Amino acid sequence: MRKLKNNELDRLSIEDFKEVDKTPLIIILDNIRSLNNIGSVFRTSDAFLIEKIYLCGITATPPHKDIHKTALGSTDTVAWEHVEDTLSLVKSLKSEGVKVISIEQAEKATMLNQFTPDQKTKYALVFGNEVKGVSQNVVSASDVVIEIPQYGTKHSLNISVSCGIVVWDLFSKLNN
Repeated sequence: MRKLKNNELDRLSIEDFKEVDKTPLIIILDNIRSLNNIGSVFRTSDAFLIEKIYLCGITATPPHKDIHKTALGSTDTVAWEHVEDTLSLVKSLKSEGVKVISIEQAEKATMLNQFTPDQKTKYALVFGNEVKGVSQNVVSASDVVIEIPQYGTKHSLNISVSCGIVVWDLFSKLNN
């Protein structure tokens, strides 16, 4: 087995990326502090053709060198927008028919491995602050809360890791 070189990876150009059909997933970052986490979410979003990222509240926006360090140019491919208030955004998206899912540990949460997305539905995935998680008012306004099953002692994952797990899971289920 031979490792592939970068020029063998059949990467899309920025223009082609913007034109290709996107996965019906939107990412909402609810008051994320870490610029590296933000950059990592951009990179994951590029990898799985995410439609758009909303950067809410205190979440920093490109251009910023610390976002760029982990995003590796994906801030140029993935559509993004800053919105001050996460709850207002959630209400607006819901009024457009988008199903909002908070990724959080909560009462009556659905475990990720037990969630089956509807092929005809667009979803917005809300990921919360590194310390406080998704705001309670946003959790309460969500259509569904999904929890990532965890079996160790910490029951806590980095936000960029959580995003990667959830996006990969939903991407693979939507593309069966």
